[in-house]
Amino acid sequence: MQSNSQPSASPRPRAHDDNRDYEIESLAEFDRVIASGGLAGHRVQSVDLTDRTFALLGADTTDSVFLGCAMEPDAAAKVRAGGALVFPPVPGLPFDPYRGGLYSPDELFEGLADAGYDATPDARSYHWFEQTKADGDIFASMLRGIHDDAVSDALDEHLAGARVVGVMGGHALERGSAAYAGAARLGRRLTRNGLTVATGGGPGAMEAANLGAYAAPFEDGMLDSALELLAKAPHFTPSVTKWARAAFGIRRSRPGGGTSVGIPTWFYGHEPPNVFATHIAKYFVNAVREDGLLARSNAGVVFLPGAAGTVQEIFDNATPNYYRSRGGPTPMVLVDRVHWTEKLPAWPLLQALAAERPMAARIALVDSVDEVPEALARLTEGAPS
Repeated sequence: MQSNSQPSASPRPRAHDDNRDYEIESLAEFDRVIASGGLAGHRVQSVDLTDRTFALLGADTTDSVFLGCAMEPDAAAKVRAGGALVFPPVPGLPFDPYRGGLYSPDELFEGLADAGYDATPDARSYHWFEQTKADGDIFASMLRGIHDDAVSDALDEHLAGARVVGVMGGHALERGSAAYAGAARLGRRLTRNGLTVATGGGPGAMEAANLGAYAAPFEDGMLDSALELLAKAPHFTPSVTKWARAAFGIRRSRPGGGTSVGIPTWFYGHEPPNVFATHIAKYFVNAVREDGLLARSNAGVVFLPGAAGTVQEIFDNATPNYYRSRGGPTPMVLVDRVHWTEKLPAWPLLQALAAERPMAARIALVDSVDEVPEALARLTEGAPS
């Protein structure tokens, strides 16, 4: 018989049967739950509870889980004795593996203004990743896994009910180019149409689409001015600091832009995340990041001209559409006929793959970004369920 002092082996205790939200991700949420009756069955993520010892000593913590929550020793001992699992904070990390929400640009780039990019949490997390990956430390692998799962959970919470369109494209696209401006106009148009833009979160075409989403609430001239200013720092090499500071200058001068999602990875840590994605789901494991981005793009995916990475994403997206493993196929729009039929002829292969299958009604090739919104609407309305 199981002792009352031990937590249940079930990952979903009976307290969850009413489908309420049992995740606590802030001190305000903690206080509301305590006031309403107790912590039984709850999951408390990365909340500093050092000033809530009295509340913890009197709380029912049966089947609750505390993930990275700082608390006084007496409180920790009491909640464990009351049937809780306690995963203590891990000191010395440049990131929080138990985080309860997505990243913001300000969080990842903290310290940029004073000390430059190398001092930021984003850069330090990449250096930690490179070091621990080389060491092969299983503890570090566990921390990366916990972190990435927490980020996925936060991403699902953020996107619940949203119509998400993925925008894929090359990281090498430079600010100041016509193609960059086109990708930014696309992001603006999609956002104004009520869609949530999601990108790989990096530079180039990804940044341009997130920039366009940010510009969506403003007058059209705002984007033109931003493009002109950004062109003075066209690429993240040789200086990530200069590149990022230029973008933050736009955000400071025009706060309150439209929201969008960036999903980058420290696997490609030499490529910094862009600061125009208002919500950032950054991962250590690239495969989880790529599949998750495509799977969450429930309103379709737009593929701008790119190289090997974008080609891979086309067929990563085509495979579940082919097998209908995620339900009905979702729209796929490839942009730039010459690029996708001559330079990198992915379109003929995609057409051949889709022939005589339901996904055939959900793929399109267009010449320019201006045709994308109409193509997405047509593929959505005309496709089989």
